[in-house]
Amino acid sequence: MNRVPEVFFVFLRLGLTSFGGPVAHLAFFHEAFVKKLKWLDEETYSDTLALCQFLPGPGSSQLGFAIGYLRAGIPGAFAAFIAFTLPSAALMIGFGMGMLHFAPNADAPWLQGLKIAVVVVVAKAVWGMARQLCPDRSRITLAIACAIAMLALGTAWAQVMVIVGGGVLGAFLFRQTDAVTPATTETGKTPSRAKSGFWLVLFFVILIGLPPVATFFGWEEATFFSGFFQAGSLVFGGGHVVLPLLRDFVVPNGWMTDDTFMAGYGAVQAMPGPLFTISAFLGTVAQNAPFGGIEGGVVALIAIFVPSWLLVLGALPFWQRMRGNSVFAASLRGANAAVVGILVAALYQPVWIAGIREPQHFIIGLILFCLVMFWKLPPWASVIVAAGLGYVFLGFA
Repeated sequence: MNRVPEVFFVFLRLGLTSFGGPVAHLAFFHEAFVKKLKWLDEETYSDTLALCQFLPGPGSSQLGFAIGYLRAGIPGAFAAFIAFTLPSAALMIGFGMGMLHFAPNADAPWLQGLKIAVVVVVAKAVWGMARQLCPDRSRITLAIACAIAMLALGTAWAQVMVIVGGGVLGAFLFRQTDAVTPATTETGKTPSRAKSGFWLVLFFVILIGLPPVATFFGWEEATFFSGFFQAGSLVFGGGHVVLPLLRDFVVPNGWMTDDTFMAGYGAVQAMPGPLFTISAFLGTVAQNAPFGGIEGGVVALIAIFVPSWLLVLGALPFWQRMRGNSVFAASLRGANAAVVGILVAALYQPVWIAGIREPQHFIIGLILFCLVMFWKLPPWASVIVAAGLGYVFLGFA
């Protein structure tokens, strides 16, 4: 039996119904692939999840890609990716085309409501990640120090420096013993190390080599692709942490305003599937860029996910040896604490600065925070409520 169509349709159903962001996606995957379909056992699922949390990029999308690979090889991996990502990406491109044609006023009440919704969503992500990744005083302190460093340095590359620094400190501060079993396919085989090495080399060639080549030849299309590729390559911690990297790429280039960027980030919270599909929106609304419209949305979407494909295919056979090393595991704990610090910094700049500028904005934010944190309002519903509150509090001012 050809398993690729099976993989595609299972992931398409998840892509249409998996609201709630990365943490919810992991729960959906566990329920579908471990409990119901039994494609993976608990041990293999946990090990593959750990790998995807370690790698930069969108963790839930990487896990889906890896599950598709373990089930049906490389065709299965891409079937899983396309099916899980397509619904959200199509909706975000449609939203972007609507923004282009109707060009809402930057002070429109519903648009301000979306920006306030982003504040609440990122604050919730900070809280959840801090509880999970910073369970003791040492890691909390490291996270705060990393947030301070991010705000003080204020550059796109600061994120990489902070994560590397957190990993180095973690190697000395958080060493424990970890034991793990490698992920395998149903035939009991992991990917070939030779092929995996090729994917890893290709990843680093594109990451390091493409930007200077594009600059030297004045190849604007390659610069556009490279910017989204770097965002997918250098961000740890999932969709929310990619915010500053993407903003620092598209806004200073004059392709869009901060208001448009934040509107897209608010809208993607209401979508099923991965948060990285904000790239489809950004590529669509980019003005005076090498690409734009539907073409720009597709190019940006592919560019931001290519690193995930290469890294998952490249890292699978090496994962057990790396993660079983106590020094490496300790570094990972430090890097995770640094990710929390990066998200704290992003909560202030650009999220809070763009979303909370007046007392009415803070009132809306408090109401949303209460609904999301304590009344468990789903993220997609919070976006609708935020737009409505924008009209109530700001539309008649």
